[in-house]
Amino acid sequence: MVVNKELLDEIEKELNGDINLPLKEFATNLVFGKGNPDADILFVGEAAGRNEDEQGLPFVGAAGNNLDKLLEKVGLSLNDVYIANILKYRPPENRDPLPEEIKAHTPWLIKQIKVIKPKVVCSLGNYATKFFLALGDVDKMNLQPGITSVHGNVKMIDFEGLKIKLIPLFHPAAIIYNRSLIESWEKDMEIVRREAYPSLGSNGTKKEILF
Repeated sequence: MVVNKELLDEIEKELNGDINLPLKEFATNLVFGKGNPDADILFVGEAAGRNEDEQGLPFVGAAGNNLDKLLEKVGLSLNDVYIANILKYRPPENRDPLPEEIKAHTPWLIKQIKVIKPKVVCSLGNYATKFFLALGDVDKMNLQPGITSVHGNVKMIDFEGLKIKLIPLFHPAAIIYNRSLIESWEKDMEIVRREAYPSLGSNGTKKEILF
């Protein structure tokens, strides 16, 4: 029986082959994903930064270190989650991706999601959140609410034929510069835990809002 890791490895190998995605020519490495391929929780960010581009892994710089600490605070680790980005290559100078770049990269993210089949998808930060709320329609991203108003809320979406339980979270990089967000992040992650592992129970009230 083919396991998730093998399927993801095949997708990554294909991308590392003759697939000439936009931004590939500017990047040092493909940044595919990391973590538990059988995870119930999938984190999705926007794109790689400089450190990620150099190492070929998502969230390995300051934001990655902060994410590790934030996960530890709520009793989770990289063994409990899988992390990927919308874009598989770093945009030059971390510029915003162009609509055609997003459209070209999205099918590979969808392949990852279909393999992992997570119970919960956590969009990290404003950009990834707006992307999922717009159901991948780049032209409608600017019409979506920002992370400040929707973080921690649970929303079922139909994304490219996939039923996704989306929970937006503040980006770990934002928390580095605004430590007051830690409390909100921890509360939101408790919601993520309850949605991914209902048997754990909770001391709080589930936030479930259709926005």
